[in-house]
Amino acid sequence: MQITPNGHVPILSPRPKINPEDKRNILGLSRSELKEALLEIGVPEKQANMRTKQIWGWIYHHGVADFDRMLNVSKTVRQQLADHFIIKRPDIVEAQYSTDGTRKYLIRFADGNEAEAVYIPEDDRGTLCISSQVGCTLNCKFCHTGTMRLVRNLTAAEIVAQLMIARDDLEEWDNPTEGRRVTNIVMMGMGEPLYNFDEVKKALDIVMDGEGIQLSRRRITLSTSGVVPHMERCGREIGVNLAVSLHAVRDEIRSEIMPINKKYNLADVLNACANYPGAHNARRITFEYVMLKDINDSDEDAYELVRLMRKYKLPAKINLIPFNPWPGVDYECSSKARIKRFSDIVFREGISAPVRTPRGRDIMAACGQLKSASEKKSKAQMLREQTESNFKTEFHATGL
Repeated sequence: MQITPNGHVPILSPRPKINPEDKRNILGLSRSELKEALLEIGVPEKQANMRTKQIWGWIYHHGVADFDRMLNVSKTVRQQLADHFIIKRPDIVEAQYSTDGTRKYLIRFADGNEAEAVYIPEDDRGTLCISSQVGCTLNCKFCHTGTMRLVRNLTAAEIVAQLMIARDDLEEWDNPTEGRRVTNIVMMGMGEPLYNFDEVKKALDIVMDGEGIQLSRRRITLSTSGVVPHMERCGREIGVNLAVSLHAVRDEIRSEIMPINKKYNLADVLNACANYPGAHNARRITFEYVMLKDINDSDEDAYELVRLMRKYKLPAKINLIPFNPWPGVDYECSSKARIKRFSDIVFREGISAPVRTPRGRDIMAACGQLKSASEKKSKAQMLREQTESNFKTEFHATGL
């Protein structure tokens, strides 16, 4: 109790209530930002580091969104936190579950914009594919997301929240008997992560923090279409595994299906890969290669791919991706026999070239199929268009 110099006990004004909409969402703050936020609401300087560590652990190690559950934080401080802050994930508009176990989340952010994240379970791992932008600016011809306009970059909070949402849905917080279900993450969702470098870096720093989510950098892969100026910086400042969307071995074809090649051509991209910090035989660069019928799938393409890997002395793994169709696309997937032949050629030359098993096609969750719902057509409309397309094909084929 405080006593004034004249011996009176001061009359304390009631604590002003803060509108919940005005409270600051602390999900996605860096450690230093969280500490600064605590100081701003009156947490004593001498307690700030301890409180930051406690709150950080509750949010990112335990997945807590309620300050009352932070039991090692004093009740007074918990009330301070509740008065000024919230810990809020974005809304899940729709969660879809594939017959193969894949889960797709359509996530709506505070401003109404949407993005998708996909969880892919496998025998030895569980991978979450995370978006970095709403839409995309690259306009790759074979990619559904590329048909969207770029709306904006996602914030670090919105990127991290995708992982939090998946872990909520998978019920893996504080469940050590089951172990982690999200063991790996890939920045391969909607958008080009290197065009949102600072927010992606901040988000991955949070994910890799040893007192929070604790995901090793060796279990994180960042996929780029070849934004050359930021590739070396990615290796130096983030240090995660690199995947490169290659998809063609000749500039004229790559420029046709990936317009970014007109700015950063194959030589530029492969030189940047050769100089990527931390790449070596035990930590190879993954090259994504979508198999498009009669576009990039010939024997000559396979041999040229091998030649390029050797020319640039790249520790490489080639990930062959059967093309995943979507309504209105002009491309077709290479046949199984052609994909196997391509893979066999590359394998015989001593370079790993596994064929990725398509996952989540029935819920449009496979590679290249992501697109926010506000940009999607209804299933009924897609069915109508497919029916019309089939009718036109038959009409022209019969010459009627």
